[in-house]
Amino acid sequence: MLLRHALESTLQSWLVVSLGRKEWKGKMLCQRMCPFTSHRLSALEQHAAFNCKVLVVANPANTNALILKEFAPSIPAKNITCLTRLDHNRALGQISERLNVQVCDVKKVIIWGNHSSTQYPDVNHATVNTPSGEKPVRELVKDDEWLNGEFITTVQQRGAAIIKARKLSSALSAASAACDHIRDWVLGTPEGTWVSMGVYSDGSYNALAGLIYSFPVTCRNGEWAIVRGLAIDEFSRKKLDLTGAELSEEKELAYSCLS
Repeated sequence: MLLRHALESTLQSWLVVSLGRKEWKGKMLCQRMCPFTSHRLSALEQHAAFNCKVLVVANPANTNALILKEFAPSIPAKNITCLTRLDHNRALGQISERLNVQVCDVKKVIIWGNHSSTQYPDVNHATVNTPSGEKPVRELVKDDEWLNGEFITTVQQRGAAIIKARKLSSALSAASAACDHIRDWVLGTPEGTWVSMGVYSDGSYNALAGLIYSFPVTCRNGEWAIVRGLAIDEFSRKKLDLTGAELSEEKELAYSCLS
């Protein structure tokens, strides 16, 4: 009853109950996720406004968002997203620290794929505002080995590193990233840049259609749009395919448990 009243006329919904990554592998995923999914997501379908915007934070975020789409078919797919902004912000922070610049001067990093250790933090299109104008990140860092190695793994594993160090998750950072996600979705992204959001794939960049996959997006008038026409090199192609394969596996497992 309380859940129904809370959801009535809801225009924005954040699903934030989360399982640690190590807790939701294999059968554990089905056992822990299905009760959460069937009850809460069905309630969202029955009682939320048809045009509500949903941000899924709960792990496994991409696959939870995809299942929400199945349980709440009246909510448009374009209104269901998952959080990869935390990873996006971490990537910005790593570049900012490396170059000793303000985070706000770093633009156009991308998080591709899954909110997991297979995500691909991509700086091939990223730039930094400098006194002499906008410069490519790769040109300024001058260390492809770091950008293709330690930078990627640091962003991928940052959440696990925080838990190991603090014995607690980075809940405040996640909450801040969720606020960033909703703000830009509703109010729009700044001109000349983009953000990363987990959205329903239409097959762009050869990411398998029908998954919730993180892409670079711009937002305007409450709608997101995937950034088109970015060049994808061979190294990046392999990374995009790898994280997409993991998402396909998660989808297959989750659907088998829910059927």
